[in-house]
Amino acid sequence: MVNADLIRDLGRPDLYEAAADALVTLGTDGVEQLVREVMDAESPVDWRPITAVLGRIGDAGFDSLLQGLVSASTEESRKRVGFAFSQLGLAVLDRYTAALAHPVPLVRRQAVRGIEHCGEAGRSAAALLPLLGDPDQEVARQAQDTLIRTGEHVIPLLRRVRERGPGRQRARALTVLAELGGEPALSRADTAAIERLIRIKLPDDRPEPLWACWNYWMAVPGGDQAGIMRTLGLTDPRPVTFALGNDIVDADGHGCDTDEHTGYERVFVTPELAGWTLVLGAWCDPHGQERREDVLRLCTELSARYGQAQAYYYGGQGDGSAWLVAEHGTVIRRYGETGEAEDELLTLGKPLPYERTRRTELGLHPDWEAAQESEDDEDEWRWTAHDLAPDIARSLGTTNPLDVTADTPSHGTGVIALTPYGVAHGVPAGAYRI
Repeated sequence: MVNADLIRDLGRPDLYEAAADALVTLGTDGVEQLVREVMDAESPVDWRPITAVLGRIGDAGFDSLLQGLVSASTEESRKRVGFAFSQLGLAVLDRYTAALAHPVPLVRRQAVRGIEHCGEAGRSAAALLPLLGDPDQEVARQAQDTLIRTGEHVIPLLRRVRERGPGRQRARALTVLAELGGEPALSRADTAAIERLIRIKLPDDRPEPLWACWNYWMAVPGGDQAGIMRTLGLTDPRPVTFALGNDIVDADGHGCDTDEHTGYERVFVTPELAGWTLVLGAWCDPHGQERREDVLRLCTELSARYGQAQAYYYGGQGDGSAWLVAEHGTVIRRYGETGEAEDELLTLGKPLPYERTRRTELGLHPDWEAAQESEDDEDEWRWTAHDLAPDIARSLGTTNPLDVTADTPSHGTGVIALTPYGVAHGVPAGAYRI
């Protein structure tokens, strides 16, 4: 029996080393009590130093944690012992690999995590491939996500699965390929199959709300999709469903802004929706320093051709709003409230009627100058304007992507198109809903 004080000493930096050495010396005599301590949510000792001791003990520590995974009766205890089991390190890599065939799904899933935590030495994808077809979806998803993080060297193995099977692994193998290398990583047969699936879905495709955490869009009246794209300099349009177009825009907004990609490489150009064509993607940002002047120019050119053109930003997580309205080649209004110091410098033109109406409803003067506003009035307006972009669009009778539903009249087919950034730099890899 292990002295409880010895385990408690693992939580004291000044006593940890001596306590750990003593527990390792006890070996198998102490592992069960150590694992019980890991599983105890009320334990004052963090699971990490206990795990380090179990790792030093070796196979007996591994086996006891595995049994803890099987026998844990609460979600919290499963979580704690699962963390510990997956952190034992390279010394038990062979045991992790063997545990991939364990009959209990939780053990298989945590074994995948353990292999990933072994780092480079554990990155042999061959052992994980069978789990892409695991009957437990959580296990299959863990294997999929781990393979994505493993890196591009697994692409040849995944291509072989796509070509030869087994069939139960093929769907997730395609997802991993798309995430790692995008379309260039896919075979011609896979690319053709995806395009065929899109064609099959398009006749029954209905509009759906176009929502992301950061929403940027342009709106142009009418349905001249091709003419709008020519004016904007967009190329290589490819038909997509609403789900696919929205998923790409949302993923680009979350996954880019790296050295290689900016999020400006492509946009979703909708079919005509209730009399308007929308262009969605970060490239349409009327507020950010990188894009604001080009978007101003493009909206001006669009409005000269189509009578009107608008651009909006709306942060779906409370990150602010901006709007740009042009008519007949002239900018009528540009305004933004995002909490940035430069917001005031963005302002062009006079307040729109809806802006004046909202100020009146707040008890503020409909016309304002920032220098003459009281601090309280200025704060109240800024907080209101923070969420105003969708309302501005509604007030102008513009189709709002956030309000699109299956009942919104739709004519034509949406496309994903490349911007000049996309032509120059390519597009990020990713797997998306169709």
